[in-house]
Amino acid sequence: MADDPVGVVAAEAELLRRIDTSVPHIARVYDFLLGGRDNFAVDREAGARAADANPALLQGVLGNRAFLARAVRCLATECGIRQFLDIGTGIPAAANTHEVAQQAAPGSRVVYVDNDPIVLVHARALLTGGSGPIAYLEADVRDTARLLGAAAATLDFAEPIAVMMILLLHCVPDSDDPWALVRELMDAVPAGSYLAITHPTSDFHPQYADEMVSRLNEMMPRQLTFRPREQVLAFFDGLELAEPGLVRAPQWRPDSRGTAANPAQLWAGVARKP
Repeated sequence: MADDPVGVVAAEAELLRRIDTSVPHIARVYDFLLGGRDNFAVDREAGARAADANPALLQGVLGNRAFLARAVRCLATECGIRQFLDIGTGIPAAANTHEVAQQAAPGSRVVYVDNDPIVLVHARALLTGGSGPIAYLEADVRDTARLLGAAAATLDFAEPIAVMMILLLHCVPDSDDPWALVRELMDAVPAGSYLAITHPTSDFHPQYADEMVSRLNEMMPRQLTFRPREQVLAFFDGLELAEPGLVRAPQWRPDSRGTAANPAQLWAGVARKP
């Protein structure tokens, strides 16, 4: 692509044309909540309404990012993982998967997947400067065959892979059977692979979480589903949960920087495929 600057500009123009700025998108709302600038007025309105409903939201999204970094670091250093499939990666922020993984284990391979065109627009910044192969796929988690086929161009599916589904599965309604999608993905990776998930829930503070998701769903075409612990635990069926199991995200192997005090209302877990 670097050899065809005219083609690059045309491709980016086409991607920008496809971005619908009339309705909020979860990746752009999340970017706003993290303090990013790659969002539009409608995303900021949705994010502000959600934060007004749930006073823990702004700190909670930071807690989610902190879990991502801890999980990737653990997978690279303690579990020996050198390949990461990050699905629903969102707009680049601090401590992206490849940065944490390649700092811990230089040469690690990372494939990012997202279905929002704006993420692809920013992919070039994400794809530079790594010590190992990095790729980005514009794909939907519900099309697992296409996703896995494209990821195989960068990842070796004969070797263990960490499948990262961080704040993703609440975007998949029950009618699309997210549990079956997770099984399909984990069936495609070899023994010794891992699954990492964070998932929002109403289990901790239903009065805040229910109002927050209601406000978001009033504005967003793609509805969100907050799930209780037993439904999140079912995503790990057939896998071996690493200690400390499925817990509130800040309580998953907290570091010395006060991580456990973060108010994130998320279930989080990492599990190994036997």
